[in-house]
Amino acid sequence: MDIIHLLPDSVANQIAAGEVIQRPASCLKELVENSLDAGATRVQVIVRDAGRTLLQVIDDGIGMSEMDARLAFERHATSKIREAQDLFSLRTMGFRGEALASICAVAQVEMTTRRKEDETGTLLEIHGSDVVRQEPCSCPVGTNIKVSNLFFNVPVRRKFLKTDQTELRNLLNEFYHIVLVYPKVSFTFVHNDEIVMELPAGSEKQRIEAVFGNPKRNVFTSSFVDINTVTDLVSIHGFVVKPENATKKSEQYFFVNGRYMRHPYFLKAVLTAYSGMLPNDYQPSFFIYFDIAPEAIDVNIHPTKTEIKFADEQTIFQILMASVREALGKFTLAPQIDFDTSGSIDIPSAQTRPVSQPKVTVDPNYNPFNARHSFVEQQRTVNHWESLYEGLKNERSYSELNDGMSASLNDDLLHPEDVSSCPLWQYAGKYILLPTGHGLLLINQRRAHAAILYHQFLEQLSLTQGAMQQLLFPEVLVLPPDEMVLVQDLLPDLRAIGFDIEQLSPDSYSIQGLPAQLVNQSAVLVLQDIIHDVRERGADTQREWREQIAATLAENGAIPYGKTLSEEEMRELVTKLVELPHYQRTAKGKTIVSVLSDEEINKRF
Repeated sequence: MDIIHLLPDSVANQIAAGEVIQRPASCLKELVENSLDAGATRVQVIVRDAGRTLLQVIDDGIGMSEMDARLAFERHATSKIREAQDLFSLRTMGFRGEALASICAVAQVEMTTRRKEDETGTLLEIHGSDVVRQEPCSCPVGTNIKVSNLFFNVPVRRKFLKTDQTELRNLLNEFYHIVLVYPKVSFTFVHNDEIVMELPAGSEKQRIEAVFGNPKRNVFTSSFVDINTVTDLVSIHGFVVKPENATKKSEQYFFVNGRYMRHPYFLKAVLTAYSGMLPNDYQPSFFIYFDIAPEAIDVNIHPTKTEIKFADEQTIFQILMASVREALGKFTLAPQIDFDTSGSIDIPSAQTRPVSQPKVTVDPNYNPFNARHSFVEQQRTVNHWESLYEGLKNERSYSELNDGMSASLNDDLLHPEDVSSCPLWQYAGKYILLPTGHGLLLINQRRAHAAILYHQFLEQLSLTQGAMQQLLFPEVLVLPPDEMVLVQDLLPDLRAIGFDIEQLSPDSYSIQGLPAQLVNQSAVLVLQDIIHDVRERGADTQREWREQIAATLAENGAIPYGKTLSEEEMRELVTKLVELPHYQRTAKGKTIVSVLSDEEINKRF
């Protein structure tokens, strides 16, 4: 009996949709890109329930004929390419002909479309790849697509969607990827009948300001400098932040030929250009646009088309790094030294001095072919080479040493009852020293305090018993739309831990109290750190973001380096530390406790 058979188109489409349409944000990306390929100058995105119930895209593009409207939903039907050779000269956002077929396979889709030369438009309704109706209709020029009940026929996929707030953040992030590269197109984003973003047409800098700026704070783009480099291989332009304006929260975007991309190798080029200019844990924000011949890149690696292969990545790496350095140097943000060919150094406002050439001494009488006697003597010297290793015979192997080290890390270095009998010293305002049976124990006092606070905050979050300290003067936290959405997720836990926070306007919160452990901290800065850490580490579940909130609050509330501690304070700190289930590392994996063994100390003498 034959067991190989062809799958029905509806099943094949659902399987393919799993790769192309992963969540509502994937659907938004494909629909808006189609609108841009159709020459739209105005695009409106309407979302309900973070895309679960409705995701609608309306544009004023060229529209489609009755036949094109029907063919558009067939797999591998596209207007972008005709033959394989066209893949090497792509300038459109889409080209595979998979998006609409994948969407209608897992959703209920209704589309109205009309061309300028047609008197009537076309209405097409498809549910799960099945055409429900197709008929003439009255509609404006352009295309209007409604995607309802996404994954209605794939309950497993629908079940694994995140919370509405998380999915809305993903929608906005995908929206940013598109609007930042098409500043000449006006966009509107509406969620649950509320306008979240309204972006008029303008320049690239105006679009960046409209997305990330806020009229209530400093101009976002005022902290950027322009980059502009044109070569035969690639043209690069955009904006990079001045080093003194870098923050822990960074906006980093690469675009190539009108398409957003992720590229860790080029990110390294930018970071290398900033080498030595940024404090630890700070990242530069940038918006960099590449223009390159389509045949020099391959966008056909993954259906999402965010992973792009360049034919000459190493050369572009060097050009990008030089462009960023030049931009920083032009604005006197990075020192520059120019070397001429005469062997002297040009230094502004200083006399030019010749560089002394290094001297090399050469023995003209030396002949390596007459050095036989010396070679024989050297041979005799190393004949008994085994004796050099006699001292290592009794030494443990590397693996044994490694096993012993791992064992010592897993052993209990200190017990709570031992702390009361151990003498304690503070060194350099940073470490607590105490002798133990394992050797001299070194404890990083700030990290130890952070570990203690972390467990306290976690317990308070689980019991909703955080202590609050009221502020004398309320502080205002102003956020972009995607972070406003994130705060809605975090709000119950922020209040449980001790923040008195209320929404003041569509883009701001009023803070009137903060956790008692952070009484000397800025509430706005602490909340900004929490939002940044939760977003950067991709915390989507309540357990994950509670752990991240606790870790960030602990870092902010821990005692600073340089603070002198009394013996009672040190003893109390160490006692609380060793009572923790895991006291040797912080929640973020940093070492708290280290041992200087007696053997290591004796070797120094």
